[in-house]
Amino acid sequence: IEYFWPHEVDNVFDANGKIVGAKRKSDGMLVDYEGVGTMSKSKNNGVDPQALIDQYGADTARLFVMFASPPEQTLEWNDAGVEGASRFLRRVWDVATKCRHEVEVGIKHISGPWMVTDPALKAARRDVHLLLKQASFDYDRMQYNTVVSACMKLLKVIESMQGGAVEPSAQGDGALRAAVRAEALGVLLRVLYPACPHATWVLWRDLGYAKVLGDLLDAPWPLVDESALVQDEIELMLQVNGKLRGSIKVAATADKSVIEAAALDHPDFIRFAEGKAPKKIVVVPGRLVNVVV
Repeated sequence: IEYFWPHEVDNVFDANGKIVGAKRKSDGMLVDYEGVGTMSKSKNNGVDPQALIDQYGADTARLFVMFASPPEQTLEWNDAGVEGASRFLRRVWDVATKCRHEVEVGIKHISGPWMVTDPALKAARRDVHLLLKQASFDYDRMQYNTVVSACMKLLKVIESMQGGAVEPSAQGDGALRAAVRAEALGVLLRVLYPACPHATWVLWRDLGYAKVLGDLLDAPWPLVDESALVQDEIELMLQVNGKLRGSIKVAATADKSVIEAAALDHPDFIRFAEGKAPKKIVVVPGRLVNVVV
């Protein structure tokens, strides 16, 4: 069997756009198409990392390989995934450079301690530390694809921040509204660094993190702030006769009687209960409340 490189043939497609064969460019000879197969040097179907590096950069190539699949699993190669990794890194770069001044102001207080008073920023900071906790766990078990997924979610959190009041409790000279975003971006750069060392190192230096926390190579791994994970209010799924009918929000410290009362007063319960009295109420702490009528 003689194998040909993809660039040596023109693919032949059916009416649905599916590859059904190929023709060799040099002489038009028909070539059989065997579908997706294992990459092999002998089959001339490998992907040269250098070509990806030349086109997209080393960071993109590294990020795509880490995100495409867990290390122990196979994957179907798709050039579109490489382009997606490149777009993500461009977003990181754009967000970091656009909020450069904000970061330079807030970076002085990223070590805290602070009291976040704005609800939106408080929720954003909780998301950051939840994602950091998950990413650290995934690094330990070498699940790099989910680490990259956490980085993508971190970027969305940073993009969603719209300011707000952040009062460093140890600082009497006023509020620094940029502290939360500076902390979040610092977390993202450190979590992303093992996968994309070049772009993250430059951003870390140019944004001023190196002056506060040292060079990125030697900077300490970000620690999860457990106090940021504490919620004042939690959401519980509301079920009526075992079927999901809505959700209720109660104080995180609410006891069973308060949760039961909130469920019975909720408009969704009243609508689906159809006037029937509750026979039994089952509360699963932190998850749901089920009212049987």
